[in-house]
Amino acid sequence: MGDLDKIIRVLVALAIGILSYTNVITGTTAIVLGVIGIVLVVTSLVNFCPLYQLLGVNTCKR
Repeated sequence: MGDLDKIIRVLVALAIGILSYTNVITGTTAIVLGVIGIVLVVTSLVNFCPLYQLLGVNTCKR
C-alpha cells in the first residue's frame, strides 16, 4: 500500500469520525460508516488491504 493511499484512507476515516461526532450522520448510517472508517485506519496501519489482494491492485511504488 502506497503512502498516498494510506493518507487518503486516514483522511476519509477522520472525515467520517468528524461527521459522526457532530451528528451530521446518525443512526445506522453512522454505524456503518464508522465501521468502514475503522477498517480504513486499520488497513493503513498494517499496510495491507485484503480487497486489493483479491483484485490484484498494488498502490505501492517499488
